[in-house]
Amino acid sequence: MSSGGRKLIILGIASALIALVTTGISLAIYHNSGDIYLDRSRPGFLPDEDEKDDDDPIEEYTFDKSGEFTEEVLKEYTTKFGEVMQNIEEYEKPFGSSALSDEALGI
Repeated sequence: MSSGGRKLIILGIASALIALVTTGISLAIYHNSGDIYLDRSRPGFLPDEDEKDDDDPIEEYTFDKSGEFTEEVLKEYTTKFGEVMQNIEEYEKPFGSSALSDEALGI
């Protein structure tokens, strides 16, 4: 093997080691600083007190599995849809640009 080939192998091994060391250091800092506990994508993250638990079933409307679409089914659907829309309309301008303001978000 030529000296150029050896240098290329050494360069590859050295770059892999540098990547492993810097990744290890960054993960150690991430864990020791406590930021790891703020990551909401981690499984097991404890929700805020005002957030819904996963144990609470979300009531969703589903159509009958038979596939029949009658006036009674339509009335039931519009009733359930009306309840959802009423909850949404209770917010001040739910679809306006003010919905993402600092005051609305409590920031």
